[in-house]
Amino acid sequence: MNYQFPNRSVVIKLGGSIIHPEDINTPYIKEFKEFIEKNVEEKKKFVIVAGGGQLARKFQLASKEIKSELTQEEADWIGIHATRLNAQLLRTVLANITDPIVIHRRFKIKFRQYPVTISSGWTPGNSTDHIAAILAKDFKTKVFIVAGKPEYMYDKDPSKYKTAKPYKKLTWDEYIEMTPSEWTPGIHVPIDPVAARFAKKHKLTAIIIGGKDLKNLSNLIEGKDFSGTIID
Repeated sequence: MNYQFPNRSVVIKLGGSIIHPEDINTPYIKEFKEFIEKNVEEKKKFVIVAGGGQLARKFQLASKEIKSELTQEEADWIGIHATRLNAQLLRTVLANITDPIVIHRRFKIKFRQYPVTISSGWTPGNSTDHIAAILAKDFKTKVFIVAGKPEYMYDKDPSKYKTAKPYKKLTWDEYIEMTPSEWTPGIHVPIDPVAARFAKKHKLTAIIIGGKDLKNLSNLIEGKDFSGTIID
């Protein structure tokens, strides 16, 4: 399976589980840096949206342990600030080719002057999947990649069921039918329900792919055969 991107701009939501699984994944970030730099040399442009990962969950759990009751909005804000720290890390290591401003609200950057732009989370009520979808619309890429822990969309949890079936293609209606309809912080779905409804409304394409395998990600961006799930 392959996918031909409509232009040379690529939006990638890089999962926090890839950036910060238990600790900062320094070897991976170094490889990711080299991967982006190589593609920039080939005249591609990137918008990279950083997820929160375990960094967010650690602070959310600590807050809940101390406070006992944590509102959804409070949990969301902790997650947002975790994405901002991860985003700043990516911006720092890619400083020579990246806009010095990390996007933290919509329309913060209207015209990209650098080949790479980094975004964090913005507001409560959704994940950075939704941010990636919004930026795909705003920057007219029409497609966003969700490079996280899951390598595909499955019919059931592959960590619990060895018989879990991966999907190569889905419609948004099919995806929405298979996943929860409401957002909760830390929800375990490849693309959050707010992002899914937004993408359906604006006729965007999403591609779910395992973020760890940069060779597979490279194949996707180059229009070669790759492993993952296309949703449109």
